[in-house]
Amino acid sequence: MQIKSKKKIGICSDHGGFELKEKIVSFLIRNNYDIIDFGAFSLDNTDDFPDFVIPLAKAVSNAEVFRGIAICGSGVGACIAANKIPGVRAALINDYFSAHQGVEDDDMNLICLGGRITGFASAEEYILAFLKAEFIGAERHLRRLKKIQDIEK
Repeated sequence: MQIKSKKKIGICSDHGGFELKEKIVSFLIRNNYDIIDFGAFSLDNTDDFPDFVIPLAKAVSNAEVFRGIAICGSGVGACIAANKIPGVRAALINDYFSAHQGVEDDDMNLICLGGRITGFASAEEYILAFLKAEFIGAERHLRRLKKIQDIEK
């Protein structure tokens, strides 16, 4: 599958990540990324993260977006849900190193953040590291990815 643009980014959140998502959308637009927002579109304390994360993860898996950003209260639920979709390699990120290393070594294509945990400045730093990183594709990385892909079949 060929992705049309490395600037096309999907994003979503539930109520626990809504405030951070809104700030991140503006930040990404200022940095010339094209955003596809999978919701939530308003703050609703009764919404459920899978309703937003699953469509985003499917868009990542189908190469409709280059990479994805999912935000819930802790980031844990979003990560669990995203990784249920074959082809998605999501991780909960709480540090700069993992934000880029997860792409470089593991071909991570969806980052999960905790809206109640991650500050805005840190989120900006992690997201840019994630979006600018490139998969190295060393033999050992490809071998490990194949083992994961075999499980998804």
